[in-house]
Amino acid sequence: MTVSLSTVHITVDDPEAALVFYRDALGLTVTLDVSNDGFRWVTLGSDAQPGVSIVLSQPHGGRSPENGDALAALLAKGELYPAHFRCQDLDATFERIARTPGVEVLQAPTSQPWGVRDAAVRDPAGNRLRIEQA
Repeated sequence: MTVSLSTVHITVDDPEAALVFYRDALGLTVTLDVSNDGFRWVTLGSDAQPGVSIVLSQPHGGRSPENGDALAALLAKGELYPAHFRCQDLDATFERIARTPGVEVLQAPTSQPWGVRDAAVRDPAGNRLRIEQA
């Protein structure tokens, strides 16, 4: 039996700001953009992993008001850790990301004691992300 990752959901409060980060700064490609009941789901992918999708969605999209409120509160506090990314050139990727509006740099590229060289940022929604050198 083979199991593989197909989709990762990342909660964002502003899909347009999220696209500036995920599409423009990280270089992911929009494969689907769906609106329903005032909410938006944007699916992105990478040529490097064509079978894996990243879905950006809003806290209240498709959820009960109570669950949407709870998720929005966690997002606002920066308590979501949705993904780690890998790139070929961490320094160039970090420079592009650090210039993106709404991004907060948590850690510049650093060699970690566990063997990777990575950086940490918050995306425009406040999600904590790590980007490592391949």
